[in-house]
Order: sequence, then C-alpha cells, then structure tokens
Amino acid sequence: MTQPGARRTHRTDEGVSAMTDRTHKFRIGQSVDLIPSLSRSAARGHYEIVSLRPTDGDNPQYRIKNRSESHERVVSESDLILSAHLKFD
Repeated sequence: MTQPGARRTHRTDEGVSAMTDRTHKFRIGQSVDLIPSLSRSAARGHYEIVSLRPTDGDNPQYRIKNRSESHERVVSESDLILSAHLKFD
C-alpha cells in the first residue's frame, strides 16, 4: 500500500525511470513564471518545467529552463507561479 503523497517511479517508453509525485503542483512541460528575488539574477519571461526533483523538506523542487538562458535552474515550488501562457513557446 502506498502512502498518500509518496514518491514513486515508473518506466517510460524509452526505458528511463521517471519520478512521479503527488506533492508536485506543476507537471513537466508546463509554463511557469519565476517569482523575482533580490537574492538571484534570472531571465525575465516564462520558464518550462523540465523535470520534477525531490522535495526539500515540505517544498517540492523543479528543474526549469528559460529560452534566453543556456542553463537550467533548480528551484523550489514556492518560487514559481503558473504562467498565463498555457504552453511554453
């Protein structure tokens, strides 16, 4: 029996193990906005959820990517809001 909110993995069509987690608010491919912060410099605009990461305490983590940056970021769910755009373009 699985605990509510427990993290599980499953096999994808490509044979790679992917994490699924009922505690994550956003899903892979969704468009989100990064809440501005004085403690980090980040590109403005929309970010795409690239992958779900393990939680840090009670705060789910995500790997996100902005098209104007060459790198990805790992951020907490509390640093993200759902974008007005339905799809990352």
